Amino acid sequence: MIRTAESVSPLHPDKICDRVSDAVLDELLEQDPHSRVAVETMGGHGIITVTGEITTSGYVNVREIVHRLLGNKYGVQVNIVEQSPQIARGVDAGGAGDQGIMVGYACGETPELMPLEVMLARELNRSIFEKHGSANDGKTQITLDSQSGQISAIVASFQNVSKEILTADVKAWANNRQLSLEKTGIYCNPTGDWQIGGFDADTGLTGRKIIIDNYGPRIPVGGGCFSGKDPTKVDRSAAYMARKIAVDCLRKHDAKEVYAYLAYAIGKAEPLQATVIVDGKEMPIEGYDLTPKGIIDFLDLRKPQYEQTARYGHFGNGFKWDE
Repeated sequence: MIRTAESVSPLHPDKICDRVSDAVLDELLEQDPHSRVAVETMGGHGIITVTGEITTSGYVNVREIVHRLLGNKYGVQVNIVEQSPQIARGVDAGGAGDQGIMVGYACGETPELMPLEVMLARELNRSIFEKHGSANDGKTQITLDSQSGQISAIVASFQNVSKEILTADVKAWANNRQLSLEKTGIYCNPTGDWQIGGFDADTGLTGRKIIIDNYGPRIPVGGGCFSGKDPTKVDRSAAYMARKIAVDCLRKHDAKEVYAYLAYAIGKAEPLQATVIVDGKEMPIEGYDLTPKGIIDFLDLRKPQYEQTARYGHFGNGFKWDE
């Protein structure tokens, strides 16, 4: 099969918004581990808007966080209220903060137990971004034949990096990985070199890169994004738990591929669905506390750690749910 995955740099407009939302969450969890946070960030053309619902005993200066991440050149608008009491009553009783379907995945294609095309796109992106001073908007994309392992196409577009330098970067990365590019189309800055990027060129929004945040386009996602949400939101915590279950089952059964599915109703503690598919065979998930509290305690989700997840994906980066 032909498979393709992409990655974006931490200074892509959507990723900046994810990072701001998660930085707000981290700051509040540092002060009050039981903070309820649901924060969305939108940015573009000189203005960053942060809005959402927060219930906490802590305090966060949103403008300072934005300026720490981006400098002082952006105006910041803040519109934050407390969590709805009609949502809070279900969470207070130990229930899920919303309904939702979460999908976990693990496979034996890479040491990180992630799809190969995802890890290749991510590694190339990180290599270029870090080489050029960690100061550029950019994207990478990898297309490969899963049977032969041959990469058929590489796309790399980065702000303030010339096509010639990018092409050399791609070839150096492939050489370090001992990857043959003999039959590979290399497309660097396909529409020409560019200097206008980030919020000067495009708007960004929290949660708009959920496929990159997960496992790439060949693995289904439940639909909810992660960033800016505290762990009472099963969109985030149960997705991490589903990954942990998939990793555990892959190792337990010496499997090639595992999907884990969890589904919840708002205000209800126990999942409505808890099934795992191991190399095509479906079976119930057993031996885990799958209540929101059980997941939070098991994965230690009330501590600050989320801004880092917003950079290069929530899975395959050595977090507790990857172990």
